[in-house]
Amino acid sequence: MEEEQRKEIQEYGTMDEHGIHVMTIIGEIEGHQVASQNAKTTKYEHMIPILAKVEQDEKIKGVLILINTIGGDVECGLALAEMIASLSKPTVSLVLGGSHSIGVPLAVAADYSFIVKSATMMLHPVRTGGTFIGVIQSYRNLEKIQDRITAFISDHSCMSQQEVEDKMLAIGEQIKDAGTILTGEQAVECGLINQLGGIKDAFQKITELCGF
Repeated sequence: MEEEQRKEIQEYGTMDEHGIHVMTIIGEIEGHQVASQNAKTTKYEHMIPILAKVEQDEKIKGVLILINTIGGDVECGLALAEMIASLSKPTVSLVLGGSHSIGVPLAVAADYSFIVKSATMMLHPVRTGGTFIGVIQSYRNLEKIQDRITAFISDHSCMSQQEVEDKMLAIGEQIKDAGTILTGEQAVECGLINQLGGIKDAFQKITELCGF
């Protein structure tokens, strides 16, 4: 049974001789709705049990998470971020390409975060189907979801919740939408991400956190 669990974990990542498990979060975060067949996705229903098994596997000493996502299902992405943040094992994230929308909480959920210089991160208001909802009850529900996201980002980065909200609601950077796009350098400067760096830096940090 233990060997079967390890094979299933390895389907969604690799593990080196030191017990560092490498996971990928790529494409769209697929949650309660099935994404288009042409879309590259990270499936929520697969990742949750994998993360639970990673926590239980004694051979896994730490987790390196490689991220390049456009975002996706808000509730499911936040649940994955909470799972990563609650792992008892050291975690390091590395943003490659981009980590947009609900990808932001996923990037900051790790114990330490890196971003390559050419990557971007996008903070914007919670929305449904690409548009804002006019009905007051629906708007308040989205506002509560947004508060949960901004609180999570603030709790796991060096930005205050107000600073996160200000960037989410900024006007002028995106056509017909609110929000802020941050380059790798800007993400580090504002305290969203810990450090600029690549795969070598990320591996060095995770081995350091694991005590090797």
